[in-house]
Amino acid sequence: MTFASRTEAGQRLGRYLAELNVQANLVLGLPRGGVIVAAEVADILKCPLDVLVVRKIGHPGHREFAVGALAEDGTLVLDEEVIDRTGVSQADLREVLEEETERLTEYRARFLRSNRPPLKGKSALIVDDGLATGATTEAAVRSAKNRDAAAVIVAAPVASDNAVERLERVADRVLVLFVDPEFDAVGRYYRSFPQTTDEEVQAILGASD
Repeated sequence: MTFASRTEAGQRLGRYLAELNVQANLVLGLPRGGVIVAAEVADILKCPLDVLVVRKIGHPGHREFAVGALAEDGTLVLDEEVIDRTGVSQADLREVLEEETERLTEYRARFLRSNRPPLKGKSALIVDDGLATGATTEAAVRSAKNRDAAAVIVAAPVASDNAVERLERVADRVLVLFVDPEFDAVGRYYRSFPQTTDEEVQAILGASD
């Protein structure tokens, strides 16, 4: 299964969730690319849109490979087994953590609005453009639960089977259009997959106010 773009993926995901009669009080997109998908889902489900800021903690030797993630409230998820198996030193890991904490602070300043809706007692639908390891989304789920969300659902157009299995342990539901045991990289499932800019995210959030 492939998607023309994040917009088209969001529309297909939104229709799928509507068919399942998924109920949510709030759709939370993961910046940056996930916000484009989430906006379409929120529109179809007639839900308010917000973001949940998360940063991937990349392997010091291969930054695209996630060994954990950090969420906006300080929630930290680390894959200790992967860190040990790949011989990541504490000094190198600390350096990556400091760097991503700084970027997380920048993201918070750019994307979090002062009038954001509360999560306490609400059902939150967390949306991303794809789930590779599931680390960033796990941090997002735990962060939402730390904010006293009553239920947390995860949805994405595409995911690895490992990510789905991982997230089913922490989320109330995980709903994915295409789960691929041969999952490689999120971008492989999109015909158009440009990097999403901060300005695009801010424009989408501004339009949803």
